[in-house]
Amino acid sequence: MSTPAPTPESFLTEAMRQQAIGLESEPATMEVEKGAILRFAEAIGDPNPQWNDEAAARKTRHGGIIAPPTFLRSMRGVSVQLPFDLSFSRRLDGGSDWEYFQPVRPGDRITAVARIADLSERSGRLGLMVFMITVTTYRNQFDEVVATQTNTLIAY
Repeated sequence: MSTPAPTPESFLTEAMRQQAIGLESEPATMEVEKGAILRFAEAIGDPNPQWNDEAAARKTRHGGIIAPPTFLRSMRGVSVQLPFDLSFSRRLDGGSDWEYFQPVRPGDRITAVARIADLSERSGRLGLMVFMITVTTYRNQFDEVVATQTNTLIAY
């Protein structure tokens, strides 16, 4: 049985942090289709009529079908590239916090941009861990913020 390589006591320098914090991803845009909302609601098993029943949804304060809040998770291609190699072999999703401001409707064009908000490190029982906090802002075609997602990535 091979012994894993020793973990360094420190990886990040202040210069690396300064290079990374504030970096943004390329914008990723998605056209929201009614069928995609219906399929997403079905896939997550959410029978709320706001997501899948036009007649019932028209009677709500939103006046029609809207996407479930978690629908924005289906957007792909939103990630920030670090200006250096994060040379850790394992990655862990440390969770997300979401804030919602506007409903997402069929026909909306949602553009997402992720920004590195923080980069830090600490030692754990598995060795050195690097924590990258990103904030993704989702805007509609009217430049209104519909939601923000704060995500923690752990590399170790």
